[in-house]
Amino acid sequence: MTCDQVKEHIADYLAGALGPAEAEELNEHFAHCAACKQEAETLAATWEALGLLEQEQPSEALRPRFYESLEAYRQGLQAAKPEPVRHRFFDWRLRGFQLGWSAALLIVGLIVGQWLGDRRHGRTDLARLQDEVQHMRQLVTLSLLQQQSASERLRGVDYAYRVQESDTQVLTALLHAVSHDPNVNVRLAAVDALHRFADSPAVRGSLQQSLVKQDSPLVQIALIDFMVDTHDTGAVSALSSLERSSMVNKNVKEKAVWGLSQLQ
Repeated sequence: MTCDQVKEHIADYLAGALGPAEAEELNEHFAHCAACKQEAETLAATWEALGLLEQEQPSEALRPRFYESLEAYRQGLQAAKPEPVRHRFFDWRLRGFQLGWSAALLIVGLIVGQWLGDRRHGRTDLARLQDEVQHMRQLVTLSLLQQQSASERLRGVDYAYRVQESDTQVLTALLHAVSHDPNVNVRLAAVDALHRFADSPAVRGSLQQSLVKQDSPLVQIALIDFMVDTHDTGAVSALSSLERSSMVNKNVKEKAVWGLSQLQ
């Protein structure tokens, strides 16, 4: 293998995803190429350092609305259009995920390397390091939210809790997920994640528009709970529209009436 070919397989090598023959070929290359060996060792150390980042846990509070919304969810499933089957080659999807993580690991490696270099020269800048870590978290979050797999997009929503509330790109991605993600669970998780941004007029306005356009009763109920929890009086118009509509799910209409009683 050439050095360029080896670099393309380092992420697979570290993840143990290569076959015995390919792994042995990389080992032989590392034995004769100090530069590639050093890069593999650096990425391995970075991968380990990534696991040391603070792991924030989601709230332990259970959604009280789950059981009252179960019937709405069942009715929504009957009315919802089936999600089209996407034919994807497994190896292509795996490759895309591995390339995304390889990029993230490379970024972390550059951050850690720069920080260690500054420390050796007595110019450690903790604030800059924190900014770079936040930037890395943003990239990982946005990358996961764009994955084809719903489970990976859910991980992206969970990772969004680790970015700063002022991060407009992550905020935009979460709003897009609420309105357009084909998976109901991803939409619900995004609604919960947006509680951190509830003071933003842009967030409130976007969710009000999403409420009347949603095709999932369960997501509509979650949005109504969001608006009541955040005392969003600007949502009265959207709730009134749901109350008057003859096309709205019965449980959603009842929830809209309740929401109006709480906000008016």
